[in-house]
Amino acid sequence: MRRAMARVETALGRVPVSLSPLSGGCVAEVYRARFAESPDLVIKLDSGADAKLDREGFMLDRLRAAGVRAPEVVHAESQLLAMEFIENDGRRSAEGEAELGRIVADLHVHTSDRYGLERDTLIGPIDQPNPWSDDWAMFYAHQRLAPMGDRAERSGALPEGCRDRLTRLCEGLTELVPKPNPPALIHGDLWSGNVLWDRGTPAALIDPAVHYADREVELAFIDLMGGVGPAFWEAYREVHPIDGAFWEWRRELYQLYPLLVHAALFGGGYGASVDRIARAFV
Repeated sequence: MRRAMARVETALGRVPVSLSPLSGGCVAEVYRARFAESPDLVIKLDSGADAKLDREGFMLDRLRAAGVRAPEVVHAESQLLAMEFIENDGRRSAEGEAELGRIVADLHVHTSDRYGLERDTLIGPIDQPNPWSDDWAMFYAHQRLAPMGDRAERSGALPEGCRDRLTRLCEGLTELVPKPNPPALIHGDLWSGNVLWDRGTPAALIDPAVHYADREVELAFIDLMGGVGPAFWEAYREVHPIDGAFWEWRRELYQLYPLLVHAALFGGGYGASVDRIARAFV
């Protein structure tokens, strides 16, 4: 703890009164830092040689620039991130889920003329390449499914033949999504654990994996992870219609990427879910 206190003092030029561990961090050590004469902060520390906490700071700033409630970044470097502490009690409500639907819908109003982003980001601890592309199918195939499929295969998480089935699926993606939605800014890793709830409302979104994508990718991720009810979807649809084909089949196509991420990180049954969807499409 003394070492952590010293790192905070070096970065911020002030000594915390205390550091209290916070739960939920899978990328770094996470603390609530209390100071004598200034507001509390959340501190993330990563001493690894390949630490990339500065990318998280960039992504949070990008969300805030788009008008999303996210913690204000106070200091960002590769091994230390300091940001605003936002009170949260974990309580949610149907009204709050409707508000979350509007927050996500408003985020997706921010568009670009290409898919990707001006720099690479992260999804959890994994690099997320974002080279600009005019072709959504090729971007999703070669910057999402293929590299994450390789990583999941190297980890031993995919059933035999699954990686080959993913390759064949990628080869046919242009026919599967001939008319994607325009590039929209997405959070990219939006599940219940990345929403700070306070007194029934969403106080902030955290831990993003931002880039410009077909907005249905975000919806597929939210549906996969659960945690929202009809109020969310009704509020979202007031701003953006959701095509029936999304629910019929594109949802599972876009759930392949987060399933591959989970397979690469955690193994378990995620690889079998990937294989089931890949078999259905090829």
